[in-house]
Amino acid sequence: MKPHVFKPKESKPALGTVAAALRQTARVLETVSETPGLDAQLLLAQVTGRPRAWVLAHGEAPLSLTASQRLARQLAALHAGTALPYLLGEWEFFGRPFYVAPSALIPRPETELLVETALDVAKPKAEGLPVVDVGTGSGCIAVTLASAWEDVHILATDRSPGALQLARKNAGRHQVSDRITFLCGDLLGPLETAFGLICANLPYIPTHRLALLEVGRREPIAALDGGPDGLELIRRLIQQLPKRLRPGGHALLEMDETHGEAVHRLAAEILPGAHITVRKDLAGDDRLLVIER
Repeated sequence: MKPHVFKPKESKPALGTVAAALRQTARVLETVSETPGLDAQLLLAQVTGRPRAWVLAHGEAPLSLTASQRLARQLAALHAGTALPYLLGEWEFFGRPFYVAPSALIPRPETELLVETALDVAKPKAEGLPVVDVGTGSGCIAVTLASAWEDVHILATDRSPGALQLARKNAGRHQVSDRITFLCGDLLGPLETAFGLICANLPYIPTHRLALLEVGRREPIAALDGGPDGLELIRRLIQQLPKRLRPGGHALLEMDETHGEAVHRLAAEILPGAHITVRKDLAGDDRLLVIER
């Protein structure tokens, strides 16, 4: 769960052309962003009301006073601590744009591993297995799976009404509202059935570490704080699996990179006989617990 950190050194872009504004904005962001050029393009696209392709192709175009003022305000907001995706109002996940808001976490690239694994191991349409996304947040996991699996109905839970409102908006944006049921509640508490696929990206940052991270000041604490050891919600969900995961089903849980051994041991204790593996993300860090019952 890598934080988005943006602390520009300056907040007044130079007036002039689009290209000049791009260069200036990228310089402002280069010490705090892994992709300052791309982020600058996204900001310029927003403040000019043009597609990113237009921004790249029309560097010689003059930047209007209105656009320049908008850019200055956005950079000032970044400097004050607002995450770039929240300013833009949307962020990409698994090749699709999703609305984002401070009520839910910003979708991360490492969470795409969970979706890739779900698409690889589960065949809910063929097997008729119920699917649930626990702690859906922005809805990016549930919506992506619903978009990939036609005629599959997905349940999605979250304890935050604000997050569920955002998730419903994203389901509508991608035209899968009729195939996702959103329920407010804690983990699998609102549900009574057993599932063939359980997906979960729950809060997993230890409380003491969260206090030291910028992400704790930029995104909702309730969606980040995993308790003293970071495993509070993950532990509770795994404890629910004996009654909620069908034989032959899969549970996929995203986790902190330091928790691989602990979650593997916990799952083995709760579900003896299950096939349990830990998959690594693109950075080579432990990221996903895979349980096949």
